[in-house]
Amino acid sequence: MITIMKNAEKQYTSRNLDGNTPALATRRTGDAQPRRSSSTGSAAALTDKTRSQEQELEAVRREYAKLQQAIYEAAQVQRKLCSPRELVWGEYEIAGEIFAVRHLTGDFFKVMQLDGALGLALGDIAGKGLSAGIWQAHLMDLLQRCSRAHLHPADAVAAVNRELCLDQSEPPITALFFARLDPERNEVVYCNAGLPPPLVLRHNKSVERLEAGGPMLGALQEATYNSGSVRLDPGDMLLAYSDGLTECRNPQDEEFETGRLSAAAKSVRGASANQVLFSTLATVLDFADANPPEDDLTLLVIRRCEAALAERASEHKKSLAAPRRQQAPTARPRQVTKATITSI
Repeated sequence: MITIMKNAEKQYTSRNLDGNTPALATRRTGDAQPRRSSSTGSAAALTDKTRSQEQELEAVRREYAKLQQAIYEAAQVQRKLCSPRELVWGEYEIAGEIFAVRHLTGDFFKVMQLDGALGLALGDIAGKGLSAGIWQAHLMDLLQRCSRAHLHPADAVAAVNRELCLDQSEPPITALFFARLDPERNEVVYCNAGLPPPLVLRHNKSVERLEAGGPMLGALQEATYNSGSVRLDPGDMLLAYSDGLTECRNPQDEEFETGRLSAAAKSVRGASANQVLFSTLATVLDFADANPPEDDLTLLVIRRCEAALAERASEHKKSLAAPRRQQAPTARPRQVTKATITSI
């Protein structure tokens, strides 16, 4: 038994010396080496893919920043086109503002000189964002050309509508209020194409709605439009606005509506047009509270100053108080009679 064990030990030692066992060990080691190499390669590939994705993400961020900057610059151009924001014109104060829910807006207003009159426009293009913003500049240019070619507001609005309907690029539906203010007659001749009726707040606290006009622009090429007229007395105000203002909702899902609009403007009666403008917009936003507006808010205020009324009353009072000069009696021409001739 001891001899058998010694023989087995010699055979085992000889196998080690022959290199059979190391060969086996080498084979096993060789099996393990490729596995470590494969794992290292997978990790390197994953790192490269992650780095590539990070670079792509950074490139997207840079492009997004450029796009945001371009949209911001376009919004500034829009603000310049909708001008002037505040104007004093003879006895009248005009102020306008747009509260956009996005950078670019489909709402616009324009105050323009038309010979001896003043052109007043407020429009609302269907939709928001880039598409409506791009159409805005075209519509404002079209309106200015047509308002100079046609004296009557209804004719100018009809011409704008025909141009839009003939356009093959499918322009959006647009609501428009356009008016001419005559400073000599203190009269506003207007045409309202689809906007909520503007309000005239009288000095005596009465309210009138300007409803004469026709349908929205860009729908029917042969649509007909009518004009209305209203006189503005000292202390009267005209408010033109987009539907986003009166349809603004509060957390209880109530709309602001025209009743609250006229009440908000009346509460600052006697203030300047600019003060009425921002006070009214603040009232709308306070009403909305935590509920953000879903549409652009646009308001245009035209006010005939009460100073004109006070000045006229003062002049009339002075004319009554001034002493009247008595005219000196004029000597009558001497009549030559027959007796006079005889005496001569």
